[in-house]
Amino acid sequence: MSVKEQYVAAIDIGTTKIVAIVGRKNENGKIEILGLSKALSKGVKRGVVMNIEDTVNAIQTTVEDVQVRSGIKFSEVFVGIAGQHIKSMKNRGYIMRDNYEDEIRKEEVFRLIEDMHKIHIEIGEEIIHVIPQNFIVDNETGVKSPIGMCGRRLEANFHIVIGQVAAAKNIEKCIRKTGLSVRDMILEPLASAEAVLTDDEKEAGVVLVDIGGGTTDVAVYYDNIIRHTAVIPLGGNVITNDIKEGCAILHRYAEQLKIQYGSALGDIAPEDKVVSIPGISGREPKEISFRSLAYIIQSRMEEIIDFINFEIQNSGYADRIAAGVVITGGGAMLRHLSQLMQFKTAMDVRIGCPNEHLAGSSRTEINQPMYSTSVGLIMKGFEYLETYKQSFSAGREDVYAAPSREEKDSEPEFVGKEPETEEPAGHRLTLAEKIKAIMKDIFEVEDQKIS
Repeated sequence: MSVKEQYVAAIDIGTTKIVAIVGRKNENGKIEILGLSKALSKGVKRGVVMNIEDTVNAIQTTVEDVQVRSGIKFSEVFVGIAGQHIKSMKNRGYIMRDNYEDEIRKEEVFRLIEDMHKIHIEIGEEIIHVIPQNFIVDNETGVKSPIGMCGRRLEANFHIVIGQVAAAKNIEKCIRKTGLSVRDMILEPLASAEAVLTDDEKEAGVVLVDIGGGTTDVAVYYDNIIRHTAVIPLGGNVITNDIKEGCAILHRYAEQLKIQYGSALGDIAPEDKVVSIPGISGREPKEISFRSLAYIIQSRMEEIIDFINFEIQNSGYADRIAAGVVITGGGAMLRHLSQLMQFKTAMDVRIGCPNEHLAGSSRTEINQPMYSTSVGLIMKGFEYLETYKQSFSAGREDVYAAPSREEKDSEPEFVGKEPETEEPAGHRLTLAEKIKAIMKDIFEVEDQKIS
């Protein structure tokens, strides 16, 4: 995907649906959706690919459909990643600059960020995102962007998102089997936040809650900085399963009940209203009261909200959330959920839709909570391209392009210029010989004692 092209393609691989979407930016900076297609997701459980073949078939169907709808053939996509394996941590890093009088360049900020990819993590994990929170230049704290400043020591606090290598590789494998390549993976709560949160909310302090089919994503913002992210392994599917088990009905009827008649508040649901569900294989139909259905839903939603409250407290910013909670995702469409959330969290609550950043004729169709992540992936894709399209420093003709995930995997472990040594053909330098070469290069003498 060329930086010069004015469109971005993305794929949202969810537990209940897979969405392929193509969009572009208009002259006002708004997102115009050129095509969108969704298919039922059968091979994904709680945000993690469990069946490669089923997932590939669903992706292939949506990609072919969206290419026909948009008239655009694309080969690279941005992909969302979530799942219960996602975790986050905080870290601080710094670099010492050669000359404090020189202005700090974009290249040095990227180098500082790249250093964070070298921190120690558990075996089987990989770093998905390194997000700068704030910078420090020569002990001057609270710097939002150090580019153009002067200083000797450049330091930064980072929010680091970590996930399982296997989960990311399985997503990549599914994408590759459809003939596409992954330009970058984006944490889904970050994408959803980009689509539904306002700048004022991020500044005042806000909690984004994206309730999907298999997981509930949480992101905490304060002072326009991401402070905490988490993925809760519970979503709309566990509510459907509770209805299925509690009412002893088929899964498809439980899902219909939840969508058409469900409520998150049992006390206000009408007790005298019932819905008749067909019996299994010709058996007598069952009558289920609206109130009984609502109590089943409320019980599970309260459990999910307890997890959300725990993550808010764990963020350390619970007392600074002035803008309250924004709910999005397919689960946000559940009736009276905002009232229950407000009661359980003691915060203001609103339903988040990606309407603020959308333009064009498809705006009405796309402006639903269930498409927040998809629209956010398009927005984060443009942000990614704009970040890396400019050269590091003025006067350089080359344009920095961040490597795709495939290119990253093919990079050598150590990148840089090694000491110039005459190495006989077929001979590999030992560690002692390399140290001797380095000493000779630095001090222009050879230490004969090293052997």
